[in-house]
Amino acid sequence: MLATAALSSAAAAQSNPRSIVISSANGVRACARAMELLKAGADTLDAVIAGVNILEEDPEDTSVGFGGLPNEEGVVELDASVMHGPSRRAGSVASIRGVKTPSKIAKLVMEQTDHIMLVGEGAGRFAESMGYRREILLTEKARLAWLVWKQSLRDASGHNNWVGSLDAPATAAKPSAQLKRLFPQAGDDLLAWAWQVAVHPPTGTINCLALNAHGEMSGVTTTSGLAWKIPGRVGDSPIIGAGLYVDQDVGGAGSTGRGEENIRIAGAHTIVENMRHGMTPKEACLDALKRVARNFSDDRAKLLQFDLSFYALRRDGEYASASLWNGHNFAVNDGGESRLETAAALLER
Repeated sequence: MLATAALSSAAAAQSNPRSIVISSANGVRACARAMELLKAGADTLDAVIAGVNILEEDPEDTSVGFGGLPNEEGVVELDASVMHGPSRRAGSVASIRGVKTPSKIAKLVMEQTDHIMLVGEGAGRFAESMGYRREILLTEKARLAWLVWKQSLRDASGHNNWVGSLDAPATAAKPSAQLKRLFPQAGDDLLAWAWQVAVHPPTGTINCLALNAHGEMSGVTTTSGLAWKIPGRVGDSPIIGAGLYVDQDVGGAGSTGRGEENIRIAGAHTIVENMRHGMTPKEACLDALKRVARNFSDDRAKLLQFDLSFYALRRDGEYASASLWNGHNFAVNDGGESRLETAAALLER
C-alpha cells in the first residue's frame, strides 16, 4: 500500500516535471554541462556522459580518466558504467587501459553489443575497434604520486622492495626532507599532496544522475579506482546495481567511496528498491548505509577506516545524498548555476 502511494505521488508530480542533475561533490562542472545539454534537448545519457567527460579529460583531476592515480605497477586502469532509463539498457567497462573516457566506451558496449560488461584487454581492444586510439594516461603528477607511494612503503629502517637493506640509510629521514632530496624539482605543496595520497589512498569517483522535463532518467559512474590497487582490482563503479542503478519507473542511484563495502550490499539497487517501496531518497540512502554499518556490527573503530557516499534522484525530482560519515557535500543543478548541498550523514566523527 505504501509503495503504491509513493509511486502514485511520483507519477502525479511528473505531470509538471523539471530537469535536474545531481552528482558527487567533484561534479559541479559536470552538472552544469549536463544541464546545458538537457536544455538543448539532448538525451539524458548523452548529457551526463558529456558532463563527466570534463573530469575524465582533465589531467589535473587525479580521481578519474586521464590523470587518474595508477595501480601498484604504475598503470592507470579505469572503470565506468552507464544506464539509460528510457531504453532500460546498461553498459560498463572495467580495468580498461589507454582510453581517457571509459564512460564513452561503456555506452558503446551498451549500444553496439548484446553484452553489458567488458573488462581488461578485451575492453581495450573493443575501444580500438570503435576507433579509439590507445594513449598513455599516466601524467607526470600522477607518476610523482606513485613514486612517492613507493617511498612510503619503506620500513622503519628505510628499506622497501626497491631499495635493498644494505643500501638503506641507517636512520630514515623525515618524509618531507627525504622527498625533497629525491624530487628536487617538485614544489612543497605538490610533495605534501603526493605524500597524503600515498599514505591515504583515495577512491576518487564521479557519479552523475539526470532527469529531464519528459521524465526520462539516466546515470553514469566513472573512476580510476582505488589508488595503488592490485592490477585488475575492480570496485563498485562499473558494477550495475552497486555503483549505479536506474529504473525509469522509480529513480536512480549511484555511489562514491569504498567500493568493496558498497558491492556487498548492492547499494544503488538497494536504494532504488527502497524508493520503490516508499522511502524518500534521503531515507533510502541512509538505510543502505545502515546495511554497510551492520556488516561491521556497527563497530565505529572499523567504520572510521573508510567512507562511502550515496546519491539518489527520484523520478518526481526529489533528490538526496548521504554519507557514512559527516562532512560531505554533493552537486546539484536544477536549471541555474550548479551548487553544492550538504549530504546527510549516518555517523558523526
